[in-house]
Amino acid sequence: MKFKKKYKKELIKSLKTLAFTEHELLETMTNLMLLKELKKNDITFEKGDTFSFEDSIFDYSEDKNVRKLAKLRRKMIKTMGKLVDGTDFKDKEIEFLA
Repeated sequence: MKFKKKYKKELIKSLKTLAFTEHELLETMTNLMLLKELKKNDITFEKGDTFSFEDSIFDYSEDKNVRKLAKLRRKMIKTMGKLVDGTDFKDKEIEFLA
């Protein structure tokens, strides 16, 4: 029984690391697009403006690095889902993924 708890704890730790990394990738991809493509197209934002988009925007980026990061991020999300589906987690244990 102790082995199962330790195993589950390590898996949750890994999922938290993956979730943090996924968020960092999203920020990086957004920043890359803002720095390159929005500047190139002379799109500016004023203080207080918001920017919303669908994840698919990254798939159509002119920047191949953004497209590669988007592909990696999708794989990470898919893998995280498989890890969760394959384990008997309580909702409270994985609420950080919501």
